This record gives sequence, C-alpha cells and structure tokens, in this order.
Amino acid sequence: MGHKHHGKSSANFLDANEILSQLNLKGNETFMDAGCGDGYISKKAIEEFLPDGKVYAIDVYPDSIKNLKEYVAENEIRNLIAIQGDLTHEITAIDEESVDVILMLNVFHGFKASGEMDKVIEVLKKLCKVGGMIAIMDFKPIDTPRGPPIEIRCSHIELENLFRKHGFRKYFLNVDIGESIPEGKSHFLIIFEKE
Repeated sequence: MGHKHHGKSSANFLDANEILSQLNLKGNETFMDAGCGDGYISKKAIEEFLPDGKVYAIDVYPDSIKNLKEYVAENEIRNLIAIQGDLTHEITAIDEESVDVILMLNVFHGFKASGEMDKVIEVLKKLCKVGGMIAIMDFKPIDTPRGPPIEIRCSHIELENLFRKHGFRKYFLNVDIGESIPEGKSHFLIIFEKE
C-alpha cells in the first residue's frame, strides 16, 4: 500500500525563496521540479531564479499538470514545461543527462512507502548531467504537526547511504530548514552530486 497525497501544495508552510536560494542557481540551468504538485516552486524558479534557464515540472497527477499548463499558456511562459509522469518510470519527454539540478520537495517519503526508492533514483540519475545535482527536501523523521507517518520518513543519513550506492556523493546538507516547530525546523535539505 503506497502513500498518496494527490498533488497537495507545501506553499502555505514552506517558503519557495528559502528553498531555491539553497541551490545556488546561476540563472541559466535546466531545472526539474520532481513531484511539482501545484507548481509553486517551478513558478518561483522561473520568475526569480532562472531567467535564462528551463524548468521541467513533473507530477503524476493529471490535475496538477493541467492547471500548470493553463498557467503557462495564460502567462506566455516559454521556459516552463509541465509534464505528467511517474518518476518510477522513464521520463521520455526529457533528454538523458540534460538536467543540471533536480529538486524533490516533500516527495521522497512516498517512494519509501511504496518501496521504490532505488527505482526513482535510477530514473533521476539518467536525467541528471554528470556533475549535476539532486536536492531532496523532506520532513525530518520526528513527530511534526504535519507530514507523513514517521515510519515512512527518511533521515538524511539514510538518504546519503542510499544515494552513495547509486553513484552520488553528498554535496550539501542543511538540517535546519522549513517550518518552525518546537524542536527547531521541520525539514532537512540534502544535495547530492552525480559523479
């Protein structure tokens, strides 16, 4: 039995500027918002962080992508491409080794729940350039006011060990990001480099 959140947005409790500023984007990268939900990260990336870049917004839920495509058309945005896709299967709409930075926000725990962590890492690895980055931001494995059950949350150490098996090295770690909670912050952000 998998864990599904059907494209829920994190916009009301996570700050897109805070998250994107951690990625040190130069402004011309090819960026992928993997599991984009309503696309609030993708929109902010195009508006303020990637004026000369390209953003792929991927989500499995048709309504999320339909709404994002409408936003793109209404605003005549040329460098934001919304794609409906399952991250455990090949994303043929994107060339292999063409993405500089992949961000997965509040999504990875779902692949732990479904037992598909290795599968999704291999799909992302094919899309990521050598020297490119995969950034995972997710709920800490502690009791927080919102978020998935603790048993399907990953620690940053668990992710580091998992990504190392797939040819990535830890590039950056922030264990104090996200929503303020009594224990500090709700999330961690870990960035891996493809070797």
